[in-house]
Parts: sequence; C-alpha cells; structure tokens
Amino acid sequence: MLLREPREGIPEPIADAAAVPELAARFAAGTGPVALDAERASGYRYSQRAYLVQLRRAGSGTALVDPIPITDAGSDLSPLSAALSDTEWVLHAASQDLACLAELNLRPRQLFDTELAARLAGFERVGLAAITERLLGFALEKQHSAADWSTRPLPASWLAYAALDVELLVELRDALDAELHRQGKSQWAAEEFAALVHGLPTRPRPEPWRRTSGIHRVRGARGLARVRALWTARDEVARRRDTAPGRVLPDAAIVAAAQADPGDERELTAVPGFTGRGARRLGGTWLTALQQAKALPAGELPAVSVPPDGPPPTHRWAERDPAAAARLSRARAAVGAIAADHTVPPENLLTPDTLRRLAWSPPQPVDAAAVQAFLADHGAREWQIGLTLDALTESLTDE
Repeated sequence: MLLREPREGIPEPIADAAAVPELAARFAAGTGPVALDAERASGYRYSQRAYLVQLRRAGSGTALVDPIPITDAGSDLSPLSAALSDTEWVLHAASQDLACLAELNLRPRQLFDTELAARLAGFERVGLAAITERLLGFALEKQHSAADWSTRPLPASWLAYAALDVELLVELRDALDAELHRQGKSQWAAEEFAALVHGLPTRPRPEPWRRTSGIHRVRGARGLARVRALWTARDEVARRRDTAPGRVLPDAAIVAAAQADPGDERELTAVPGFTGRGARRLGGTWLTALQQAKALPAGELPAVSVPPDGPPPTHRWAERDPAAAARLSRARAAVGAIAADHTVPPENLLTPDTLRRLAWSPPQPVDAAAVQAFLADHGAREWQIGLTLDALTESLTDE
C-alpha cells in the first residue's frame, strides 16, 4: 500500500521559539520511543544544518519543526531534548543526522537506528522505503529526498513527505527489534547503538583541498599550490553565500585551471568550467588566487606527496610488503566467511580500515591478547571482537 499523507494530516511547521516549551511538554506526555528525522540541503548549501526536524511519538502525534527562525532568534531545541532525555530515539541512518541535530542541542541518550539494525539483520536493501515495505507492507515515496530543504515556504507535498518519514518509524523499529531478537543479535545492536550515542566527534580532515576530485592529474608543487589557492577561494565564497562549493565552481574547473595556469581573464574564460556567467563574475577572485599561488616562495609550496595516515593503498602492498599483502588476503577471507555465516555485511563486522591497519602493522608479538587490544583500541565492539578474534589471530600468524 502506498502512503501519500500522514494519517492525522500534515502538521503546520513550528517556527517560533516561544512554541518549543509547549511542544516539549506535548512530547514528554507521550509514551514509548520517539521517532526523529532531519532534512538538510546537501548539494545546495554550504552548511549541513537541519532545515526541518520531524518527530512522532504515541500520544503526541507528529510535529514538524522549522529550526531556522528559531536558531536565527538565538534559541535552540534544548527544551525538547530535555523532555525526551529518558526516551529512546528512533532514527534511520542516525550517523547522517546526529551532527545537525546536535547543533540544535538535540542529543539522544538512547538510540535505535533502523538502517543499522537492518544491516545487522542481513537485509540487502536497507533504505527506509525498502525495509518499510518489506516489514510493514507500506510503500513510501522518496521523490523529495534530494530536494533543497532550505526553500521557504516548503511546499505541502514536501511537508507530507517529511512527516511520512517518521509515520511508521517506531513500528519499523519494533519489527526490526523482533527480527534481531530472533537471530540472536540484540546485544550486537545494543553495542552498535551505544557507540553511535557515545561516539567521538569527527576530527577536521587536514588539508581538505587534497580531496579535490581529479587532483591526481595535477603535476608538481606549484600546480598543487594553484589547486589549494582556488579551493580556498571557492570555500570562502561558498561559506559567505551559504552555497554548496560545487555550485560556486566545480572541482573539474579547479583542476583544469591548475593545469592551464591562466594569466589573465581571456585565458581564464577559455578554461573549461569558467565559461558560465557565475564563474566569469568571480573571475577576479580566481585570478587573484592563481597569482598568489604563483608568488609563493618555494618553502611555502605544498608537499607533492603526504605521508599517509595509515597503510598505503592496498594495490601497492604486494610490491612493498608481500607478507602484509598475504596477511590482508587471509584476514579478509576470514572476516568474509564469518560475516557470511552470520548474515551480516563484512564492513559491519569489522571496518575495512581496521582490517588494513591490523594486517599492515600487526601487534608484536602476535597473540590473542595483543590482537584483542588492537581491535579495542581501534573501536571494535565486544561482539565484533568475540566473533573475529581467533580467526584474525590465526590469519596474522599463518605464514
């Protein structure tokens, strides 16, 4: 059955900080878990802030909150967070929303992630629409998932879509919880959800400009300096306009300009990606960035190669360290076999990064205690260690 509108109609978004305490009292009076979701404007805006927050709880109904005027007035949603502090929060793919919810002072103490639960249960398709239809028999339309949620006013069809994202989320949670219990995976899920709640904040990536798509085609330190200068100039413009950087200037244009090294506006507008009106209007900004890169003394140029934070790319292992390559092959096979036996994705059994680090530089001496400590230090949960420890220890010592 296709769901088109919430069963109680489309609620009017709450956009006034003065209404938040009343909303908090309403949800505090409800019962059971509370379903939450957030809509961002990824691909349209520079920030990853939430432009709409959806909630639903038995006895409280559904609420839509427009946080923009609330935060612009210097307030937040902390009264709502306090009212729900002892309540389990149900989200789908929680890692995508927790950061923007935290900006509003919405932080769960208990969490159930339906997307992660579906992964642990061994479902191949774990999108909200897919698992809702599979377990509950209801189809959800997802045509607005990539919409620009910073649009105001939000169209009624978008609000209906947003409300439906939490309409059945608690029922879905109950169905998944029962499936996890049937498979004997409830404790696995509990450990994973606790890790989400108590996870460490993500550290800013050093030199983020190095992730410019296509940068591998740029040669030499001076060419990289041009990429860095253009990336930084674009980031400043995007931040000022609150626009996604790729809408200001595509990565491909940055790489093309770094290769061509245009010296004036005529040469710049001949570079692919700089022919549009927006790029031409900012021509002075891009030329200034390129000139600054050209004027840098040698000692301030970026390094052509950066020591990796961790093992080298795996395609180089066989040449650089054949023994490590063999360890990785055995370890991957072991994890894959265990994952298949328990119908869980290998990446949820042990992260690929942890597996690579373990195979490249195993603890010495290699024994179960050392491998267990290594896995724990790299964030592996108890259930993951319990399933993989013996097989990984053997894979590291089997020459």
